[in-house]
Amino acid sequence: MEAAMKKSGKTPLWESTYRSETKMTIRYLAIAAAVAFLSAVGAGQGLAQQSANPPAAAAPASAAPTGTPDQGAATPAATPDAATAPANPPAVTPPTTAVSGGNNPYGLYAFVRTGDWVIRGVVVILAIMSIGTWYIFFMKFWEQSRVLNHARVVERRFWSSANLNEGIDKLPKNSLFRSVAESGVRASAGQATGLVNLNDWIGMSLNRQLEEANARMQGGVAFLASVGSVAPFVGLFGTVWGILNALIGIGIAGQASIDKVAGPVGEALIATAIGLFVAVPAVLCYNYLVRRNKVINERLRSFASDLQTYLITNKK
Repeated sequence: MEAAMKKSGKTPLWESTYRSETKMTIRYLAIAAAVAFLSAVGAGQGLAQQSANPPAAAAPASAAPTGTPDQGAATPAATPDAATAPANPPAVTPPTTAVSGGNNPYGLYAFVRTGDWVIRGVVVILAIMSIGTWYIFFMKFWEQSRVLNHARVVERRFWSSANLNEGIDKLPKNSLFRSVAESGVRASAGQATGLVNLNDWIGMSLNRQLEEANARMQGGVAFLASVGSVAPFVGLFGTVWGILNALIGIGIAGQASIDKVAGPVGEALIATAIGLFVAVPAVLCYNYLVRRNKVINERLRSFASDLQTYLITNKK
């Protein structure tokens, strides 16, 4: 079979696609590392601001000079101006607005704890989306890596075997390449009718098997696309709902100072931040998996084309 491939002048398409896949992988990993670094920096700054407790300004000590009885006797009498001079005013301690991290009235914990059922529902939905995204990504990544390893086995063992049946036996039982090869063998063993010749019959059988393999590899990837497009709007809905509740509370209290407005409104923006934190990895993972699926489809089609040529010519 290897000699037949060389004779036909066909070269595997996966060599060039593997290089492009490696470049795309490096780019995606670089983007993911940058996002993780920026998230860690932002979280560290937030924790530092929450845990910082600036010391209150100490009142200046205004102790009156004291002296011994002898020194006091020698002290001249106070003049009328000195007697009427006002005493030192008490030091004014500025109000401290910093609070400890555990008692911070604004933050993610307070946002979930003090929020109503709508806010908590938004946070739960975003958490489910994030967990599902990473679960599907790791499962599909492992599945794609297994298929790519099977492609290397095809190049090393299948085309170098003594006959077609021996080459099929060398492939793993759960391999997509083995299912394609078995489908082609079954089609070549059938009898072609007058309307469809043997070449077209084998080609249709292999195409059906390739479509099934493609559908299998695409399973679950659409969820990542849905999360990437929906999660920001889910977080935005939580922000709008939180701002609405904050404005209603401010209106009932009758206080519209900056400290009463900035805190609740800024706290409501946490929902948007969570939505973006869920959506950005989902989009990156989706693009990465789609690119690897294209590489796998190219290898499967190249293998099916070579197999069809071998079955029609019946040469090795």
